[in-house]
Amino acid sequence: MTTTQNKILFFQELGLMEYLDAFNYQEKLMKEIIELKLKNRDRTDGDYEETPNYLLFVEHPHVYTLGKSGDEENMLANSEKLKEINATFVKTNRGGDITYHGFGQIVGYPVLDLDNFKSDIHLYMRNLEEVIIRTIAEYGLKGQRSEGETGVWLDVGKPYARKICAMGVKTSKWVTMHGFALNVNTDLRYFEYIIPCGIKDKTVTSLKRELEKEFSEEEVSELKDKIKKHFKEVFDAELN
Repeated sequence: MTTTQNKILFFQELGLMEYLDAFNYQEKLMKEIIELKLKNRDRTDGDYEETPNYLLFVEHPHVYTLGKSGDEENMLANSEKLKEINATFVKTNRGGDITYHGFGQIVGYPVLDLDNFKSDIHLYMRNLEEVIIRTIAEYGLKGQRSEGETGVWLDVGKPYARKICAMGVKTSKWVTMHGFALNVNTDLRYFEYIIPCGIKDKTVTSLKRELEKEFSEEEVSELKDKIKKHFKEVFDAELN
């Protein structure tokens, strides 16, 4: 079967949305893409339909999510503490361990058919990291990769190495969901109730902490535009 690669991304700003609502929406998009891929596979007339790709930006109320291979012991808060800090706990189907999502984060969920790009999950993860590395470089920060620890870090190899962007994905039939969470104005105290990503010897940071400034609404919007620009460059894609 021969199909053309569709590198157009439909961008959607979802605003503030509960984690499970965003999860269900991603699953719906993923299912539609997979169904179309299976339909194309069964075609005999050569009349294939292009599979769509999406880039979703969202912000979640306080929530801790545990990946399918994660260890529940990395969740340090009990149900009473979660209620006290107005947070929820969700087991999810992405890779990775436990992480936090909350106000002041830019969460990006690319729902892509990797057959439109390159069907290589390792390359996909490195490309996601590259998007954030290039974005924060515009603010004078040197983002780095830490071997064996997905995400974007600062000062790797030093005692004060810290993560600024967490990542975790799921793929099915080369279609992706989940993605990245970049800490911007994030209240980092919420990370004290978990062992972030199950890594005990490193901390978490934010753009606000590193740059010693709160990002205004306008500045957050500019930051999102920079992420989109670098996403287009790294993935050689168009954004609609």
